[in-house]
Amino acid sequence: MNYDYQFCRLDTVTLAYIEKGEGEPLILLHGNGENSEYFEYQIEFFSRYYRVIAVDSRGHGRSERGSGELTLQRIADDLFEFMNQLSIEKANLLGFSDGGNIALLFALKHQEKIRKLIVNGANLDTKGVLAVFQAGVVAGHALLSLPARKSPEANLKREILSLMIGQPDITTDELSSVAVPTLVLAGTHDVIKRKHTEKIFASLPDGRICLIKGGHAIARENPGEFNKTVLEFLTA
Repeated sequence: MNYDYQFCRLDTVTLAYIEKGEGEPLILLHGNGENSEYFEYQIEFFSRYYRVIAVDSRGHGRSERGSGELTLQRIADDLFEFMNQLSIEKANLLGFSDGGNIALLFALKHQEKIRKLIVNGANLDTKGVLAVFQAGVVAGHALLSLPARKSPEANLKREILSLMIGQPDITTDELSSVAVPTLVLAGTHDVIKRKHTEKIFASLPDGRICLIKGGHAIARENPGEFNKTVLEFLTA
């Protein structure tokens, strides 16, 4: 599906985004190494009810890399500036994987800007990820060490993978300060450990949890159930 991208200039970077629909804002945050088109089944569905805004994170998709260090916190800070640039006082946030981690980091600093929060396949730290998956991330990062010295493209891929090494680092005490209504989603066969997903839910003062049949990418694997679950939460 072809989308018309718009561009928003921030202090240090220009972000690309897709916007469709009208009404209350619903911001979609994709995962590591992806772009907003990951949410093709959500953009079309939710734009019937909301002003859907799917953002390409710094260094991803059509967004610039910009200068300075690439971290999840930096991307969360970009989101705050992005919302201000678009005069969005408050929005619903839906984040997948690293996008869910970014949404949690954003909530720790700016929960006043969130109406409702949905995190899908998020983790507080790397211990929450299945060991076999995390080992693949670390190995891929190491393999890019030499090519990254000569190739800007390889270096960016290595930087993006580094977002899954040692990041995020959120404590349950920190998470307990996030008082906005939050839906915690994961696949029944996710790469995030089920106990870890349950720990995120248990740490939230106003949390709900739902496991949806599928793996990590349930928004694409099982969009019907995913969209229905999210819409019920948003309209409750």
